[in-house]
Amino acid sequence: MKRRTLPIAAAFAAATLMLTACGGGDDKAGDSDKIAGTGQGTEKPSKSAKPSGAPAQDKPDGVDVSLPADMNLVFDWEKPEKENEAAAMDDAANFFRGIYRGVDKRTTKDAAVTAYATGDGLHYANTQINAWIDGGWTATGTLRHYDATTRSAANGTSVEVAFCADSGKFYGKEVKTGKVLNTEPSIEDFDYYRIIMIKHPTGDGLWQASKVFVETKAAKCR
Repeated sequence: MKRRTLPIAAAFAAATLMLTACGGGDDKAGDSDKIAGTGQGTEKPSKSAKPSGAPAQDKPDGVDVSLPADMNLVFDWEKPEKENEAAAMDDAANFFRGIYRGVDKRTTKDAAVTAYATGDGLHYANTQINAWIDGGWTATGTLRHYDATTRSAANGTSVEVAFCADSGKFYGKEVKTGKVLNTEPSIEDFDYYRIIMIKHPTGDGLWQASKVFVETKAAKCR
């Protein structure tokens, strides 16, 4: 997301700090959180996935994660071999599609938002969407996600999906005027995410983002 647009900057800086703090006590929480900071090895992806803004797969209950033509989320990564990790990666992408669908629809109540997030992950999504709504902006351009890795918890019901994001060609746009809030390239375009995905107990193959950790100005993603 474009935090360098001045009105958006304060809202998103605050949101990032708040959500990072929410994850600070993960070593004392459940198995889904123990992934963060452990010595588990990282699973390197091997099976190719389509780097496109389209939904990664058919999802339960026909949840619509489509976005407008000018809002392009690219997931330029490869699927891991493990079935659970591949499914968690797909739904991490759908989690972000849900956020920007909420931005486009001007609501936190869209099924795409609530289907792919729970707990702190849902709080993160709502905070991001509300910041865009309160500012009177939507988004336009291309937001690229890449260099993804995954690792599973021993219980088999949680997976950490980590990746870089480049928002250098992704901008805020005023809803009322259609004015695009262009910015110059900067280190602020790069973020590094760690998303804790947990398997929904009843959803068929559904994984939900339960925690979001964000490293802003991530030089390793340049």
